[in-house]
Amino acid sequence: MTGSRGRRVSVRNARFQQWAALLRNRATRRRRGEFLVQGVRPIAMAVAHGWHVRELLHDDGAALSGWARETLHTVQAETVAVSRDLMHELGGKADTVPELLAVVALPEDDLCRIPAGPAMLTVVFDRPTSPGNVGTLIRSADAFGASGVIVTGHAADVYDPKAVRASTGSLFALPVVRMPTHQDVLSWVADVRAAGAGVRVVGTDEHGPLDVAGYDFTQPTLLVIGNETTGLSAGWRAACDRLVRIPMSGSASSLNAAAAATVALYESARQRRSGY
Repeated sequence: MTGSRGRRVSVRNARFQQWAALLRNRATRRRRGEFLVQGVRPIAMAVAHGWHVRELLHDDGAALSGWARETLHTVQAETVAVSRDLMHELGGKADTVPELLAVVALPEDDLCRIPAGPAMLTVVFDRPTSPGNVGTLIRSADAFGASGVIVTGHAADVYDPKAVRASTGSLFALPVVRMPTHQDVLSWVADVRAAGAGVRVVGTDEHGPLDVAGYDFTQPTLLVIGNETTGLSAGWRAACDRLVRIPMSGSASSLNAAAAATVALYESARQRRSGY
């Protein structure tokens, strides 16, 4: 193994308590600048996309798969053998024990990580309350060719384990940035426009005057999705160049926020494939 080795944790000591806190405590993740990643695909994606893996925890009581052995052998990280019962506690699933977990460094929340230009399609999720919705939106953004995701305001944590699992690894493939306010994002948009990209800010709203299929997504676009309950904030609503709606014919009055984002992103991908 290329990382340092020889560590073993078999009791709920201070080291174990730190890992457990990364799963349940947002403040701990921020303070330590790291988060715990569960699942084969998310760990593999983190490694494949060059994220800084600080520690790899492995089940001390199991014959490891070829994938786990290869990861432990090739990734430059401290490796720690953890007892089976403690791995079960950290794994997040009642019926399985993970063979590998990863402690990964948090990236900078810098909008410069998001590509901006004539082909940009960036999604803003404003004040989401559900980590699962955050992860689902990131997964859809990745699937349909978005250039990045921005989460604004007082929101569920992008690095909450529920969000990480729901993204099924897309969190590591797509730039995702947290911003305190919409003004921070609009300042960045102004800079992008000054550089020559005529980006349009488009919000989704059930009462929007334009059908989502009627908007030209082949142009550079910042797509804004509002809070699951209250929708777009007043600040974002005022900043939008257009509001678009998703037509529905059933009894539902609205869609889940992540589902609405997925519909709009699919329409964007369709237009970009066909040239609108």
